[in-house]
Amino acid sequence: MPDFPYDRLRRWPDVEAPELRAWDATDELLVAQGRAEAARRGLPAAEVAVIGDRYGALALPLVAALGPGVRVHQDLVTGRIALDRNAAELGLDGAVPGELDRDLLDGVRLVLLQLPKGLAELAEVADAVARWAAPDVVVIAGGRVKHMTLGQNEVLGGRFETVRAQRAERKSRIVVADGARPMPTDPPFPTRAEHRDLPGGVPLTLCAHGGAFAADRLDIGTRTLLESIAEDGLAPPGPAVVDLGCGTGALAAWHALRHPDAEVVATDRSAAAVRSARATMAANGLGERVRVELDDAGSALPAGGADLVLLNPPFHLGASVHEGAGRRLIDAAARLLRPGGEVWTVFNSPLDHRRALAAAVGPTAQVRRTPKFTVTRSVRRRGMPDAFPRA
Repeated sequence: MPDFPYDRLRRWPDVEAPELRAWDATDELLVAQGRAEAARRGLPAAEVAVIGDRYGALALPLVAALGPGVRVHQDLVTGRIALDRNAAELGLDGAVPGELDRDLLDGVRLVLLQLPKGLAELAEVADAVARWAAPDVVVIAGGRVKHMTLGQNEVLGGRFETVRAQRAERKSRIVVADGARPMPTDPPFPTRAEHRDLPGGVPLTLCAHGGAFAADRLDIGTRTLLESIAEDGLAPPGPAVVDLGCGTGALAAWHALRHPDAEVVATDRSAAAVRSARATMAANGLGERVRVELDDAGSALPAGGADLVLLNPPFHLGASVHEGAGRRLIDAAARLLRPGGEVWTVFNSPLDHRRALAAAVGPTAQVRRTPKFTVTRSVRRRGMPDAFPRA
């Protein structure tokens, strides 16, 4: 069959830039080995699953080779949208989306996996495959050599009898694991941790699935923002609050516990973060009060409906340091805020987000600055144009 047209794949609605591609050599190596393994074992598409596909560079070539029915789990909603758009562009309908659960993996005999950055995320994926896939499942995992560690082999070795690393090729490496070990009765995720020393005297339980940033710890940036808000004595300009890019839900839960009348919505583009935040809300008795949504930069929320936006934007896109993800959330905050509404933001001090906040939202004041983090307060200026980018 002809080579797959990888160069036609797009990242949109994720950030696009000349240095950011929708596929890499690891995708191509995984697809080539996955096709060969499926052919060798005579596997139908329905017995193949893809985990960690970013924009369709794994699932769509397999659909082209095996036909409809390939199962796929993507953590990021932006990746899910991109895969659908790329599938439509290429006329390759047939990938079956799913979450990281029994439905995704039941009866699966071959898994292609883009290795995640974090060992906890890999542990949850490997546990799920060993727990729910067919006993003779083979996992073909891959990554860029510069991001791979022996710890990844150890994690896989805790869930599979055999783990074989292949020689590096084109700066990527494939690892094959098989012989699923018996898993404990209860899955190891989500984890949970009690935090009794938070600013404002609000105790909080944080829960985390493997792919959630900072796990069940309170990251330094979030703590800095909470300290600034508590010291400032923030009086919310209204009840409607959005935690944009909520992660495990620390900001949303903390605010809801301090302000019982608040109407809080937490959104994140990561399915692992959303599952974590929902578990956090349940653990703190907020399951009925705080709505947690899987969403791309608050795109499903109404414009001008928020009185307050709490924002701790990311500064990485995958393994690349890039301001684009943070800028998209700043633009989203501008769209979501009513005139006179406020966005409180914490970001890495070297980044130029203060200028971006002033341009997109309105007058922006520095509340606090440390060697690592800056906290700002921005007020939505009346008459500001809709800064949220749309197709």
